[in-house]
Amino acid sequence: MIKKYLTTAIFATLITPVLANAADSFYSSASTDDLDTRWYVAPYGSFIKADDNRNSNDGWGGGLAVGKVLNEHFNVELKGFYQNLGSNSDALNLNTGDIDMAGGTADLQYFFFRNKYSPYAVIGVGAANTSTQNGDHVGFIGEAGVGFTYELCDYLSFRSDIRYRYNNNFASNDNNASLFANNSNNDDFHDMVVNVGFVIPLGEKAHKPEPKIEFPVVTPTPIPDCSTKDDDHDGVNNCLDQCPGTISGSKVDVNGCPISLEIKGVQFKYDSAELTSNAKIILDGVAKSLIAYPQKNDLDVQGHTSSEGTDQYNLRLSQKRSQSVANYLKLKGVNNKLTAHGHGERQPIADNSTEVGKSKNRRVELIWIQ
Repeated sequence: MIKKYLTTAIFATLITPVLANAADSFYSSASTDDLDTRWYVAPYGSFIKADDNRNSNDGWGGGLAVGKVLNEHFNVELKGFYQNLGSNSDALNLNTGDIDMAGGTADLQYFFFRNKYSPYAVIGVGAANTSTQNGDHVGFIGEAGVGFTYELCDYLSFRSDIRYRYNNNFASNDNNASLFANNSNNDDFHDMVVNVGFVIPLGEKAHKPEPKIEFPVVTPTPIPDCSTKDDDHDGVNNCLDQCPGTISGSKVDVNGCPISLEIKGVQFKYDSAELTSNAKIILDGVAKSLIAYPQKNDLDVQGHTSSEGTDQYNLRLSQKRSQSVANYLKLKGVNNKLTAHGHGERQPIADNSTEVGKSKNRRVELIWIQ
């Protein structure tokens, strides 16, 4: 009969790693990075399947273990126990008293992994005093088995294991006087023990400190002061300029929007509205600026002359010259609406009595019509 139970224990030892791997994918609340290394106590109850050679019934018992987690895989324990095997009711047996066993073992447990569910294998060695009607005797105990723990909370785990126990009382060396009733002088016994109990850690659980997350210090990029900038150089700072990118040389209002642009250097052939080659080069640059400028307001092309000649003559000549400029700008792709007006000598900006003044009065201006 006992061989049947030994075979069961061996099978359990082989199948446990398979079950352990399956459980590992299901339970994931615990982590070996946060290993609980507290001392603990483990009260338990036991069922003993007695060796047939003891000539007794199966029994019950209990005990207490004190243990320590060493590392990810190993625990050590010192365990004490008391167990009682009931008397055999065989009528032919004259000695039918109970068998009491009290002793202890030093155990080494190997955990396949540690998780909420943690299976392990265990071996232990120790000694026990066996008391029967025939007397007492201290003998050797060796145990091996498999089990598991299941964490209920930080301060309590359920535990159970099944063990094969070898017990030798060496009574056969004592004048062949057996302790047991079958008078077989056999004091080698092979029992099976099932233990069920709890593991109670002592003290506070040492949790792994939370990693300190350091956020990089972001230095805000200083916002440039727009009041100190004038990107289009029109005399109105960027904060107030409502018309950025004004064409260079333009006269602007308080909002930075263009009012007029004097096209300097535009010359005509003598007593004619025909543009000179140099004038065309200057107007080419003006045309590019107007095409690129986002505001497409209407433009008034105004022509002016000095005071030489009659007023009527100068008026007609300035009209022709302003129209010539407007036509050339349209030819170069300017799509603003262009209107030509000649003002002759009527709007001087300098003294016509000097050559310098006369030169300034001979001019063409572009006026933005708002």
